[in-house]
Amino acid sequence: MRITISKENYLKAIAEAESEGEVVIAATLARWLKVSPPAVTMAIKRLKRDGLILVEPDGQLRLTPSGREIANKLLNRHHLIERMLTEIFGMEWFKVHEEAEQLEHAVSADFERKLLDKLGPAEACPHGNRIGMDTPEERRRRGWLPLSELSPDRDARVMSVFERDRELLEFLDGLGIHPGARVRMIRKNYDETVTLEVKSDRVQLGDAASSRVWVAPLTS
Repeated sequence: MRITISKENYLKAIAEAESEGEVVIAATLARWLKVSPPAVTMAIKRLKRDGLILVEPDGQLRLTPSGREIANKLLNRHHLIERMLTEIFGMEWFKVHEEAEQLEHAVSADFERKLLDKLGPAEACPHGNRIGMDTPEERRRRGWLPLSELSPDRDARVMSVFERDRELLEFLDGLGIHPGARVRMIRKNYDETVTLEVKSDRVQLGDAASSRVWVAPLTS
């Protein structure tokens, strides 16, 4: 069975969407990969034929063990390349996802081992996201919650940010919101925005953005 770049992208997209708590159907992949519904339909047929996915009666897509193995391999490489770009080359954290998307298919197993030897193990990528099935439920079990749910007058540490939206990442970086940053919820506003204190500055953030940021509330 030949594993093409297209197949890898579809399998990785399924794993990534699952990690965001989404029910993965054909429309999910069309949205995540920005491809047409007919293209998704053909890809699903090929992936099912190759034993890489299962299609449930309701249309939900699930990875088989073989499909999961391929997706995890690509996610591991993506994680290492993002770390290489930030830790070795000093690239800004909000730029590395797109670069890694291009490079992950070209990395050999030998180079991957060299990267791991050079960088060492790490739980999270520069965006704070962990490798594998780190679902919203898993994050909540660690005590994290979306920034939009933080109570007023509470401080929190930013733990991870949704990394697949470059405009969002640049916007957050401009506000000083990034993994490791400390934020304070001042108030939740009627217009579904929140007012935060970041580095002694007060900033406003809409629900669409604040729900993509995971934080760990601080006890003091």
